[in-house]
Amino acid sequence: MQNSVRSVTRMDGVQAPIIPVVADLIRQVPGTISLGQGIVHYGPPPAAIDAARAALADPATHEYSGGSGRPDLLTCIGNKLARENGIDVARGSAVMVTAGANMAFMHAVLAISEPGDEIVLPVPFYFNHEMAIQMAGCRAIPVPTDARYQLQLDALSRAVTNRTRAIVTISPNNPSGAVFPESLLRVVNNLCRDRGLYHISDETYEYFTYGSARHVSPGSFPPAAAHTISLFSLSKAYGLAGWRIGYAVYPIDLTSAMLKIQDTILICPTVVAERAALAALEVGRSYCDSHVRELAGIRQIVLDALDTLGPVCEVPPAEGAMYCFPRVATTLDPMQLAERLIREHKVAVTPGSAFGMTEGCHFRVAFGALQRETVAEGIGRLVSGLREICG
Repeated sequence: MQNSVRSVTRMDGVQAPIIPVVADLIRQVPGTISLGQGIVHYGPPPAAIDAARAALADPATHEYSGGSGRPDLLTCIGNKLARENGIDVARGSAVMVTAGANMAFMHAVLAISEPGDEIVLPVPFYFNHEMAIQMAGCRAIPVPTDARYQLQLDALSRAVTNRTRAIVTISPNNPSGAVFPESLLRVVNNLCRDRGLYHISDETYEYFTYGSARHVSPGSFPPAAAHTISLFSLSKAYGLAGWRIGYAVYPIDLTSAMLKIQDTILICPTVVAERAALAALEVGRSYCDSHVRELAGIRQIVLDALDTLGPVCEVPPAEGAMYCFPRVATTLDPMQLAERLIREHKVAVTPGSAFGMTEGCHFRVAFGALQRETVAEGIGRLVSGLREICG
């Protein structure tokens, strides 16, 4: 018998993606309502669908496009960044269109690091960020946030070593829903500048804020262009998750590295998705804003219901994105709790251990995919399940 060539690789140390794990459990229990995956319940603007349909008849759609993206889309993105984010790409930055913000993050890590380097992740972090760092042969350095999931600046500063290459922030935050104030983001950005680091700012949920919370782009802080990498996505705001389209804004001196990575991994963005993205951006953020107003009401239903659990479940402020990240008073492992909620109560959440929370029991509730007719049933199952399991 021929021996297997399978050997230990760097992938053995990377956690399994949690969303497919939870999805498999859901499939085993028909009728489960998912509060797990971070998607929106709406699709793209009609103009984006029309643009994609028209693109099919254009021979250029079936050819390679520019590695960084179509010129018309790049121009539109540059205008959007100046108008909405305060980022002038003419002042030392470049833009690249990618297959979603996850790819943009992977590109950024590969462009700025070498194996053995460190990248600082405030906890809770987005699990795909840790996975990308490990795949690049680097070390993710988890740094705790405070009880409200806000950044602890002293802890971030202490985590920096001579192998640190970047500090990552996500605001509005996945998974906690926290929105980092401008004052904290300025300090992080200045820390990166002073210590020779990159500030990787994931702004996937830039439009998803509630109440008085406001999103701020660190790339707008002068002189941030030389050390700030800003990541954006159309998946949530424009309902284009399956189209895989996002973009990165990065210091111009990383252009050579970014183009090498893009050409190897993707070659170029999918042209039909670029055409749809251009049409969506021309419609503008008002399309998303109308849906965010609806989500604000759904979010309040979720928070009010969880609040009835009292000491069993504590929910820190969740002023952005489409998530909250409760702490539960139980000795159960988060994955055990998630599995029991699915099997016994037909409701799914994402265990907090996937987001780097190794102490206590936390889980992420995602409410973006819910409509008003399903939110009450889903959150009702969650509340009754937590009462029975943890009460």
